[in-house]
Amino acid sequence: MPSPFQRIGLVGKFGDPGIAPTLNQLYRYLLRRGFQVAVESQSAELIDNADLTGVYIERLPEHCDLMIALGGDGTFLAAARAVADYEVPLLGVNLGRLGFLADISPEQLSGSLEQILAGHYITEQRHLLNAAIIRDGTLIHQQTAVNEVVIHRWVTPSMIEIVTSIDGVYLNTQRSDGLIVATPTGSTAYSLSAGGPILHPALHALVLVPLNPHTLSNRPLVIDDNVTIEVRFSRAKQINALVTCDHLEIPDVRINDKIVIKKAEKPIKILHPADHDYFHILRSKLNWSGYPA
Repeated sequence: MPSPFQRIGLVGKFGDPGIAPTLNQLYRYLLRRGFQVAVESQSAELIDNADLTGVYIERLPEHCDLMIALGGDGTFLAAARAVADYEVPLLGVNLGRLGFLADISPEQLSGSLEQILAGHYITEQRHLLNAAIIRDGTLIHQQTAVNEVVIHRWVTPSMIEIVTSIDGVYLNTQRSDGLIVATPTGSTAYSLSAGGPILHPALHALVLVPLNPHTLSNRPLVIDDNVTIEVRFSRAKQINALVTCDHLEIPDVRINDKIVIKKAEKPIKILHPADHDYFHILRSKLNWSGYPA
């Protein structure tokens, strides 16, 4: 049976020459199997092929029908943002440390990839967030996030005071270091370290997690993901705030700005080996106990 994929895109961890052996091994393996292979421009510099011309990551989905990210979850997030407007599935090879998203180890690569390229895999859809900065009714900036959108204080020891509404209905006003709005994918990232719950990836939900709130009764809140979240700042005093989308900064946020967060229109597709087990990943990555003796 022919492979469901004919053109493979490769993107490796940026600025890490240590991925070169695995990257070259994978590149040569795919060529031997007769696949067309496109490589992200920085990663192409690590390939032992003087004739290879790299492709900017933003254009890479145009040249492939499967993208493979080699690195940690940061590399996976960059690749996911690149494929967000396409229907190109994404596969993650974990060369990092924790790796909730990139779940194939280099030791498993050969066997897992053989099965996936033959069409034996699990497909999972993950929804993304879109964050828009609105100033005087005008869109100033927007960015996509796979994990989370964070509004937090910046270069100031003072808390910020933010007002949150959901679908136009007032939720609360909080004084805190900020607010995390996380997807189920992001519930095991910054949200988890801030005390938020773990959401199963199949849930159509978001979690709002306050960062060091002044009022201790201000707790994480799980809501439906088909809502529009609006965050604005109390005008009681000038603020220094920053909005980040998966650690990509949106600077120069002003006191009169509104941050509008909603689910992005298109989900991304993630491929897993056929024996993928989400709960095994949780046990392994979070060092939970194993089966009873």
